Amino acid sequence: MKTWSMPVNSGKSEKLPCNLCGAFVFNTVLDCEGFSFVRCESCGLVQRNPQPVKDEIIARYADIYGNDYLSYELENEASFLRLQQLALKDAGFPDLEKKLLSRNSGFINTAPAILDIGCATGAVLAYLKERGWRVTGVEISPGAEYGRKTRNLDIRSIPLEENNFPPECFDVVLASHLIEHLNNPRAFLSEINRILKNGGYVFITTPNIGGFQSRVFGSRWRSAIFDHLYLFSAWTLIQMLKSAGFKKEILRTWGGLAAGIAPSWLKKTADFLAKRLGFGDVMVIRAKKL
Repeated sequence: MKTWSMPVNSGKSEKLPCNLCGAFVFNTVLDCEGFSFVRCESCGLVQRNPQPVKDEIIARYADIYGNDYLSYELENEASFLRLQQLALKDAGFPDLEKKLLSRNSGFINTAPAILDIGCATGAVLAYLKERGWRVTGVEISPGAEYGRKTRNLDIRSIPLEENNFPPECFDVVLASHLIEHLNNPRAFLSEINRILKNGGYVFITTPNIGGFQSRVFGSRWRSAIFDHLYLFSAWTLIQMLKSAGFKKEILRTWGGLAAGIAPSWLKKTADFLAKRLGFGDVMVIRAKKL
């Protein structure tokens, strides 16, 4: 699957302090075509800085390229669902699901509640709903309307913090390939902490700049794209989760070599080692609210 990326443009941008530590000294680490990523000299968080402003980012997904993005999501929906199921399995979701669903007395208001932020067309939500979860989604692209109309799902079309969910209303929150697109991931995680029940869980899936592929390909790495504002390593993501009131429980990585760039036998070997040794291209982390 080709990674979705919007055209590089020169829209409004702003320079920000490091979102993890607040420092303001950066060094360029990835010089891409028309944009670059810098690393915070203090904590090591890799980011776009300056970066596009929030309103411009929302407009891209909702208006300017919204229908193109929906077409991309629909075309790859089955593959995305399978990958998310595998990621959740790696992070121990099945055992957690079994425990939470076993508490359900059969009434809808006693079923565990799950929120999928950046839920696209709602494929994961539909899958979880069939398994007994109370599901809610957040999606700013036209995928929200698609999920509401075709799957009868509760999907909100505004950013997470604008929904004003009640405190401690969800048992689990999912965010797959989303946090790297946000201007303020630390505030995002703090809001997730607020709306999670005590002892609730968040599952974050995101590219891993500490992986093998990023080190080999550098600025040509498939996740070094204009749409991504942050590129996390396992360490920087764990530190950001800690700062928002979470404790890491499970972290897994996968993806040794992308399809098409090596013989199948070499890809299989690289994929096996990447997952076994923790230097995969993508990572999923399960963290618990303290």
